[in-house]
Amino acid sequence: MLIGVPKEIKDNEFRVGLIPSSVAELVHHGHAVMVETHAGLGAGLADADYANAGAVIVEGPDRIFAEAEMIVKVKEPLAAERKKLRQGQILFTYLHLAPDAAQTHDLVASGAICIAYETVTSHSGALPLLTPMSEVAGRLAPQVGAHSLEKAQGGRGVLLGGVPGVPAAEVVILGGGVSGTHAATIAVGMGAKVTVVDRSAEALKRLATQFGTSISTVFSTRSAIEELVKRADLLIGTVLVPGAAAPKLVSHAMVRTMKPGAVIVDVAIDQGGCVETSKATTHSDPTYVVDGVVHYCVANMPGAVARTSTFALNNVTLPFAVALADKGWKKALAEDPHLRNGLNVAEGQITCRPVADAHNLAYVTAESLIGG
Repeated sequence: MLIGVPKEIKDNEFRVGLIPSSVAELVHHGHAVMVETHAGLGAGLADADYANAGAVIVEGPDRIFAEAEMIVKVKEPLAAERKKLRQGQILFTYLHLAPDAAQTHDLVASGAICIAYETVTSHSGALPLLTPMSEVAGRLAPQVGAHSLEKAQGGRGVLLGGVPGVPAAEVVILGGGVSGTHAATIAVGMGAKVTVVDRSAEALKRLATQFGTSISTVFSTRSAIEELVKRADLLIGTVLVPGAAAPKLVSHAMVRTMKPGAVIVDVAIDQGGCVETSKATTHSDPTYVVDGVVHYCVANMPGAVARTSTFALNNVTLPFAVALADKGWKKALAEDPHLRNGLNVAEGQITCRPVADAHNLAYVTAESLIGG
């Protein structure tokens, strides 16, 4: 199979779909790989590294999209990239389609085979291709939140960990999953007063076992969230419903009750955000203010630490990329139900029910397309 790796074009996105060792592995399996010039430069990976691994380096994305049988990316294709996709071409990347009607319609119209990292599952029901980026985003959230709390950034002028004689900031984390747990780890390490909210009793028990008295855990109800939001200096939203738009747990009315200069970091923004006042921002212009509250809603947070993120992502995506290249998409998906769960759009049909439901579009099963 001919595999193409274009350079990411999303604002300040420096990750890359394949690293040189992944290219070498695919070449070892008998496949050919084309990599766009400087595609890995932002992650510290030179064209020579790819060439030495067996890739062909090409100028610009046009030849890659025109010739490659499978496109391996990191972020969802932007409008200019979507125009280049073609019938039967495999697209393997993050998609986050539930909050993105325009992308959904374009991918359906393309006829491409669109497999989303974020809905591939594991034997335990986890999301193995989303997990490393959730870990990175979770660990970044207190860091960017602490910076946004600085007065020069529009925040309250509060140090996250406080100092002797002055209380630490109150950090409220919505969601005790992968991102929430990693956010709590960093926030506790920075000395903040941390409360994690979740509706899963099992998640709360796990957090209590892991952190002991270093954090507080609260069962999620609307009234509990209302009270915690008022107290928060930093509110971190990490709620995830696989494949679906994030639930709006924090209303605009709740935001109005927050302290002037408080900060919201909505990690769930890739899936539309869990705060009603959230809207996607970029690394170039990461924050905005609503009712005196600073909102940080960058939709590709892990891109800020591109090298760490790229290597962590390749660790988990490579086996699936090899399977798709070795077997073709139909056989690979027929043999692996967990990879099959990653199929969101194929041959003009939506094969992920939460995406279809989000946009009131028809849904078909993946099995109906692959014959399994």
